[in-house]
This record gives sequence, structure tokens and C-alpha cells, in this order.
Amino acid sequence: MLENKKSLDDMVPSEIVRSLDEYIVGQEEAKRTIAIAIRNRVRRKRLPEDIRDEVTPKNILMIGPTGVGKTEIARRIAKLANAPFIKVEATKYTEVGYVGRDVESMIRDLMAASVAMVREEMAQQRHDEVDRRVEERLLDLLLPAIDKSKAETDVSVGETRERFRSMLRSGVFDEKEIEMPVDMKAHVGFELMGSSGSMEDLQNALSSIGNMFSSSSGKKTRKLSVKRAREIIEEEELDKVIDPDKAVDEAKTRAEEMGIIFIDEIDKVASHNSTSNSDVSREGVQRDILPIVEGSKVSTKWGVIDTTNILFIAAGAFSFSKPSDLIPELQGRFPLRVELHDLTADEFYRILTEPQNAITKQYKALLSTEGVNVEFDDEALHEIARIASDVNQTNDNIGARRLYTVMEKLLEELAFSADQLNGQTINITKGYVAERLNGIAEDQDLSRYIL
Repeated sequence: MLENKKSLDDMVPSEIVRSLDEYIVGQEEAKRTIAIAIRNRVRRKRLPEDIRDEVTPKNILMIGPTGVGKTEIARRIAKLANAPFIKVEATKYTEVGYVGRDVESMIRDLMAASVAMVREEMAQQRHDEVDRRVEERLLDLLLPAIDKSKAETDVSVGETRERFRSMLRSGVFDEKEIEMPVDMKAHVGFELMGSSGSMEDLQNALSSIGNMFSSSSGKKTRKLSVKRAREIIEEEELDKVIDPDKAVDEAKTRAEEMGIIFIDEIDKVASHNSTSNSDVSREGVQRDILPIVEGSKVSTKWGVIDTTNILFIAAGAFSFSKPSDLIPELQGRFPLRVELHDLTADEFYRILTEPQNAITKQYKALLSTEGVNVEFDDEALHEIARIASDVNQTNDNIGARRLYTVMEKLLEELAFSADQLNGQTINITKGYVAERLNGIAEDQDLSRYIL
């Protein structure tokens, strides 16, 4: 998780960029553009009300090949920002009248994310109280024959309850099955709270409601693991301590004023200057997206959401199309353009060594669970970076994702036999890399499939 001492509201653009630098190598222009756009959201909140409504977000279009960091930049911003964020694929949507997700569902998804965020924050504020209530109810289910009121006067009853409490906290009972009454009406409500409001969600909810009312009572006894029972009880107790109206109001404000929607693969809905049915459908999706990006009101189960001040970040490789292939109206709604460049061997080396979540650190941590200590020589890392760059140039360029395929092949034998190497230290040298990868990298037919 991204570590930051300040909230995003207190971070200036240079600090936002430095936080992104901890995980993303290069692409300085993209990081600066994103940092300014995010900071402008904070600046807007501080404006007098009469001018605030005139200042709207400047949406961003990121252009660049696959694997160069477009999605990762957006993902890391989401971890930084205390704001609702969702990532959607443009190819998942179809124009009105066709089977598929309608574009308004992205706003419902954003509002669902906002509600979940606010509920979680409110729950954190009442964390101790909720935990105490959940624990007591679980103990009542585990010890149904013991009168809880006697625990204060009967020493043996009290000791038994406290012993069970200790075992419950340690996870001993997690997989134990217990019978508990479940309020089916509330259970449907929990499912609705977590759904996005799409047609599929509504159909599932209606089916659940129909099943619920087909029985004579809204309550039903179910056999559940203690772990699952804890989840259900926690939801019930959260509903008791959280003001739902207050939560929805706060979530609506956040979604409308600070929401961020990342639309990936926007290039896939660009038309190719032809009159084929597929191009007509692509243009239809663009025209459906347009009013949402321009600013419109979308109905959700939590009320009407105004999209005027939501920040949209679109991204695409544009390998077989150009940004100018998007309809002019949609192009105009993404005034900030930033191009991400192909990654070089030097940048691959930095990706292997600098980020907090570097792939080398990930593999070292994975193999350490088997008691194997893996050390990478600096020359070996340079060689891995060179091979990944060369394969990208001679085959399909998949950017930094090539490092994952190269590392997987390099460490395949080690990962397979790690259980037999407990307590050993394995040094990955330049010779080790050459022995396992150079022959494959030089054979273009093999590298196309293996790397």
C-alpha cells in the first residue's frame, strides 16, 4: 500500500509526483499532468462558491503503448486519494439498444465505491464498539446453553466464556460450523448495498427477494462457519451504528465533487473511418459516453448523481487508430493530452531495482517463504533488462509486462525446486541469466511464445 504521511488534500504537486516515483519509473510528463489535475480538485474546493461552480475538471487523455504505466499511474493515484475511484474498460460498454453494459453504470459503480468508502470510514470510528458487539453475539452462538447473565455471578460460567473469547480471537473457531438465524430481508439489503445497480444486480436482487417472500418468515436458520457468521453479524452491527442517510449524503458529495473514473482502452471504441457495423457501434458508445463526461444527471439507487465535476482519465495505446478518430465532441472533453513513451533497457533496470513493489523484491519475498534466500547481482539485473528490451523490439512490445515473463522463465527451475533448497542462498549472476535466457532470446520463434 502507498505510504504517505499527508492526506492528498495537503500534498502539493511535487509531493504527489514523489509519491508516484516510489512505484512508477519514468513518464515524468504524465505524472506531472496527473498531479496538477488532482491538486486542482483540492484548489477548487477552496474557492468561493460563486466561482467554484464555474471551475470544472480538465479531463486527461493518456496515450501510449501497453505496459508503460498508464493504468499503474491511475491505480496509485487511487491509493493516494481519499476519493472514490473506479477503473472501467471502454470495450465493456455498448450503445443503447444493444446487449451489454450501458455507460451510465460507470456512475453507479462510482457511487457504490463511494458508499463503501464512507461506510468503512464510519465503521473505523466505531470500530471498538462494533467489534465488542460482534464478539458477544458470536460467543452467544458458540455457548447457547450458557446464560450470559450468570457469567458475572457464576465463576465457572464466566471462566468458560472468557476461555472461548480467547479462542475466538485467536481464530481457533474460524472454520467451526454454527447455526444462526439470518434475517433474509436484511441479507438481501446487504447484497444490494454492495451491488452497482446494474440490470444483472437488480435481477439477482429480485430473485433473492422472491425466494425470501416465498417462505412464511423473513428469518431462516442457516449453518455457517464462524468466519462467515462474523461477516454477517458485522454487517448487521454496522447498520446499527452507521446513520445510512448521513453515509449516503456524504458518499454522494464525494462522488460528485472528488470522484475519479479511469476509462481504459478508449482507443478500442474509436472508429476507423469506415462504415462497417462495428465502427457504427463504436461511435454509438462514444456518443453515449459524451453526455456523462460533459456533465449530466444519472439516476442511481442512492439518488441522482451530477457528473459535472467528476474527473475522467481516459487511456489507450492507439496502435491502430489515432485520438483524432474519436468523435470531435468527445475529443474536446479531454483537453489535457499526455503521451507516454516506450521503456528503454535503462528504465527496465530501474523498474527492477527502484520501486517499493519491484518484481525482484516480490520474487525474493515469495521464495523466502520456502526458506530460500535469493540475491540478484547488479550485472544480472542489467542483463535481464537488456534481454527484455531486445525481445520487445523483435516481437510485440508489451512494455514492462515483458519483465514478468522474462523473470518467470528465469526463475522457473528455482521456483519448482525451492522446497528442496531450504536454508540456501542462491545468487542470480549474469552467467546464470545467460545460461537460462540468452538462447531463448536469440531465437525469435521461441521468444515469441516463451517470453
